[in-house]
Amino acid sequence: MKENNNSNNNDGFVRADQIDLKSLDEQLERHLSKVWTMEKNKNRQPDFEDSAAATAAPVRPLSKSIATNRIERQEWEIDPSKLIIKSILARGTFGTVHRGVYDGMDVAVKLLDWGEEGHRSEAEIQSLRAAFTQEVVVWHKLDHPNVTKFIGATMGSSELQVQTENGQIGMPSNICCVVVEYLPGGALKSYLIKNRRKKLAFKVVVQMALDLARGLSYLHSQKIVHRDVKTENMLLDKSRTVKIADFGVARVEASNPNDMTGETGTLGYMAPEVLNGNPYNRKCDVYSFGICLWEIYCCDMPYPDLSFSEVTSAVVRQNLRPDMPRCCPSSLANVMKKCWDANPDKRPEMDEVVTLLEAIDTSKGGGMIPGDQPQGCLCFRNSRGP
Repeated sequence: MKENNNSNNNDGFVRADQIDLKSLDEQLERHLSKVWTMEKNKNRQPDFEDSAAATAAPVRPLSKSIATNRIERQEWEIDPSKLIIKSILARGTFGTVHRGVYDGMDVAVKLLDWGEEGHRSEAEIQSLRAAFTQEVVVWHKLDHPNVTKFIGATMGSSELQVQTENGQIGMPSNICCVVVEYLPGGALKSYLIKNRRKKLAFKVVVQMALDLARGLSYLHSQKIVHRDVKTENMLLDKSRTVKIADFGVARVEASNPNDMTGETGTLGYMAPEVLNGNPYNRKCDVYSFGICLWEIYCCDMPYPDLSFSEVTSAVVRQNLRPDMPRCCPSSLANVMKKCWDANPDKRPEMDEVVTLLEAIDTSKGGGMIPGDQPQGCLCFRNSRGP
């Protein structure tokens, strides 16, 4: 889908390369249960390291000699000897996320393991590592208070150590890891679930929405399309500031929208053009933001009772959107409706969304009314909701 010809917002956009880790899911899932037993297979590791080094010259694993030589490190590479990996925070199809400490700083560590037991060819491993490198090259350049701070990454280091109840164990030589700031507030999704019954104060809703909108506006200004905007990928710091995380499927936006196709994202948040397999641009993030805004206001999930095929068909063909609560102030409801317009060209840019949200008056309330409180005329009082 092409941009409006009157807009010059595509100037300087470069073609997207393989910044897409989503294809790793199936393989990574198989590895999760095996990471902790890799000590038994460490006799195999030298063979893997030799073959990987021979075939992956452009993005070869770091040898110990290189790892100890700061001069030859890429600017995004960490010093593995300064990293202590501790307890698991989450595990799933993307790999494992651990709590950790890097050079005295609390961090979160995302571990990815490719190539164990020969499930992937050396050429595939080389391609995956190139994609991994492309992701961290993009992420390490980002600097914004509403984007998770990137500390660094390492690829194929044998120096990584994990602390367990039974002491330290070495990691497989083909392990890759991304180190980011640790955010103690957890995922925005979890926070909304905790507040599902009592809902959020309107000023909190608007502030969280502004945090997310400012972060996305910044990403778009850097020509980055996140492509998987959802409350699970937003984290909270200790002061409840929202920060965008997980750039596993982020892409540098292509100047030609036809170069950006394919179903990438999460059901319920995906724009119609993405669901339909049509070309898309950064406006797919704007649509997803609109769904997140509804979710933050309602502390509920969109389309909880519909299957993937039902949602896909209804969103694309019947213009299905989440039900708007009667108590939702028109100023906020209008932002949602603009963002999830079926026509990407009619959706606002994220900097416009920031301006719209900044103009909303939260002094008189207007939050979502909890389900156990009476509705009706309460929706028309000056002060509504929590």
